[in-house]
Amino acid sequence: MPRRIVLLPLTLVVLAAGCGGTKSYSLEKTRACLAKEPGVRLAPLPASDFIAQAAPGGALRVVATGNQVTISFGRDQKESDRIAQGYRTFRGKSIGSVIADLLRPDRNAVLLWKQHPTPEDLDKVNGCLK
Repeated sequence: MPRRIVLLPLTLVVLAAGCGGTKSYSLEKTRACLAKEPGVRLAPLPASDFIAQAAPGGALRVVATGNQVTISFGRDQKESDRIAQGYRTFRGKSIGSVIADLLRPDRNAVLLWKQHPTPEDLDKVNGCLK
């Protein structure tokens, strides 16, 4: 009987740890949501953005009123960390030290804004990360 008492809590801990792990965002689902969002349009990635072009999970560019954001997807958090590090390493002169404000990693996605996003822009884009 004591063996069951010990195994039951251990089993519950293992099951709880495996449930609800880190959710990954999907390029396709995010793109579909953003395509329906008023005041937002999808645009081609600039050829000069070799980091987004090489993103393992793909990338898309979103143009909102007065701003734009490139969303690059890794297949997991480690890949998105590498994408973010690539942007930090190879940032352009126009980005300079404000990279910390413009670069926003989130799970397996990395958002790189052209300029500081408004709360409305953040809500629209973050609300479509699926």
